[in-house]
Parts: sequence; structure tokens; C-alpha cells
Amino acid sequence: MGFLDIRNVTKSYGSVEVLHRVDLEAEEGEFLVLVGPSGCGKSTLLNMIAGLESITSGEIAIAGQVVNHVHPSKRNIAMVFQSYALYPNMTVAGNITFGLEMHGVPRPERERALRDVARLLQIEHLLDRKPSQLSGGQRQRVAMGRALVRDPAVFLFDEPLSNLDAKLRVDMRTEIKKLHQRLGRTIVYVTHDQIEAMTLSTRIAVMNAGHVQQFGTPKEIYDRPANLFVAGFMGSPSMNLIPATVAVEDGTPVALIRDEGGEAHRLRLSQPSLAAWAGREIVLGIRPEAITDPDGADRQSRNIQPLRARVSVIEPAGSDTFVATPLGGREVIARMRADATARPGEVFDFAVNMDKAVAFDPVTEARIP
Repeated sequence: MGFLDIRNVTKSYGSVEVLHRVDLEAEEGEFLVLVGPSGCGKSTLLNMIAGLESITSGEIAIAGQVVNHVHPSKRNIAMVFQSYALYPNMTVAGNITFGLEMHGVPRPERERALRDVARLLQIEHLLDRKPSQLSGGQRQRVAMGRALVRDPAVFLFDEPLSNLDAKLRVDMRTEIKKLHQRLGRTIVYVTHDQIEAMTLSTRIAVMNAGHVQQFGTPKEIYDRPANLFVAGFMGSPSMNLIPATVAVEDGTPVALIRDEGGEAHRLRLSQPSLAAWAGREIVLGIRPEAITDPDGADRQSRNIQPLRARVSVIEPAGSDTFVATPLGGREVIARMRADATARPGEVFDFAVNMDKAVAFDPVTEARIP
């Protein structure tokens, strides 16, 4: 049992079930991220934790107390919304302390809490301003301050950075991570941005169509995605998913992948159990960084396989160069060093780290164990 327990929870609107038997838990001090595409149910689940949405079936417990029928104000949670939800006629100080005032907290205690939070978020110089006088990042800090001042057991963040520009999102992401490290409070954070999910979380729940597709650490989800949806959703660029046929040569399973000319390329698989799939189709999953030039290959790997293929597109990206090559009817992306010598239209010698490859059943879409 965790500090936050979500047990067999469903949510229906009439006859339509939008969340299907969700089971998740977060330990005290953990940073749990709910990630998935729009409409997957992640914000609905967050609102159920907050008490803003009713639970159709199942239980949600915080610190051992079932809160299904507990009023939101009694759950000891604080929520930061995507829209900031600041009162435009109040100063920053007023916005931050309004909740404490409504709960009858004495003025000296409110002012002390305000000073502490303002110092923590570095917004002391903004306390007398109105929200209209603030930038997007400053408004987000004020919204966070309003949550922090209450000192709750659980913080809930509903896509708090989606209204910010790209650079500010990166800066605020770092600030939220620092904040979690300082406070050690339990956080549940909703986002559709898988980079936010990977960088902020201690554990991630990947959701799609109301189902939890996989629940695990960022490393588990990145290295061992449970199915094709998780493999394609998590990672930027996403995992290459290449149709292949399994053969067995000298007792070792091999993936046969055809290029645009129909020639079969052989890549020795690192997973002995795939020998049982001889003659059958699989989807081979390989992250872009596992495909590079021979000099850039991982020296610790025991299974680097050569692959000679035509380069179709080069995309310089500063510290990296992304190289595309047509394989298995797909554009396969390799991630190389900035000084990679590959050229469009030329045949290039790639090196593929097959220790990093995973295989999926094309029928069930589940990873083959």
C-alpha cells in the first residue's frame, strides 16, 4: 500500500466508461506523472483524486484514508491548474494567501507562510503586483505559491506548463524538479509531453483510451516498453518500429529486414527466446540512439550488428545529427554525432546495438518477453 492508492477505479458518464479499472500507487514523496495523448483520461483521473469528479467504482486512498466521499477541501491536497486560475483583482500576495484567509488562519501565520513561499519561489518583488502585470512564467510561480502555502500532503499539477513557450517550459520544468527535491512532498502531475514525464517523474503511468498501458520508472518504460503504443509514444524521436521476420541461423535467432530494393538484412538478436518465433513476423523496436556509425557505437555492447543501407534524409540538430534510411517499409531514424559523415543518397555503414532492441507481437502489440 502506497501513500496514494488508486484501486480498481472506473469512471463512467452514463453508459460510456472513460476510465477502465485503474490501479496505481505513489509512495510518500514520490513524483508520479500521468502521461498520454489528449482524451486518454489522465485529467479525469487527477480530478477524481482532487474530488472534483466522482468515482464510479473503486477506491482512492490518501495516507490510508479512503477519500471517495470526502469533500475536496478536506482531502489535504492542493492543485495547480493549466489556466493558473488567479483572481485578477487581487495582488500576488492576496492570491497566495486567499485560501488561508478563507480557512481562518491568523494574519501573522499567513504573512509568515507568504514570506517563506515567496522566498522559495523567488517572487518577493512581485507581491504587490496584479496578475495582469505578470509574465506567463511569473503567473505560474504564483499559482504554485498558492498551492505551496497550504503545505498539503499531495500536490496535483494539471498540465501546468502547456501555456508557456518552449524555453520557459524547460526553465519551469527545472524549477518544479528543484521544488520537489526541496520539499519531498508527493506530487501527481498530468502532461501530454513525454519529455516532461521522463525528466520530472520517479514513476510514470502511460495512459491511452482510459487504460493504463504501463506503470514503471522512466528507465523501465523507455528501455522495456510494454507494447507498441508505449514504444511509439515515449521518446523523442520515438522508437523505430520495423517489421521483420525471425529466422534461426546456427541456433541463434536473427531478424530479417528488407530494404526498399527487397534485399534482406540480417541482424542477430540478443534475445534467445525469439528462436521460438522462427518463420513468424515481429515488430522490431530500436531506439534512434542505438543506430549510429561504427565509431560511435557503444563499446560495452556485446552485440553490435553492421547494417549497410542508403541514406534518405539528414537532419542536423546541433549536438546530434538525425539520419533517416528506408527499412522494412518505414523511415528508420538513426541518432549520430554532429560530425557524422553520412550524406543523402549515399550508402552508409550503420552500426546497430541489438542489445537495446526489443520485439513486439504484431497481433497483440505486446512486447515479447
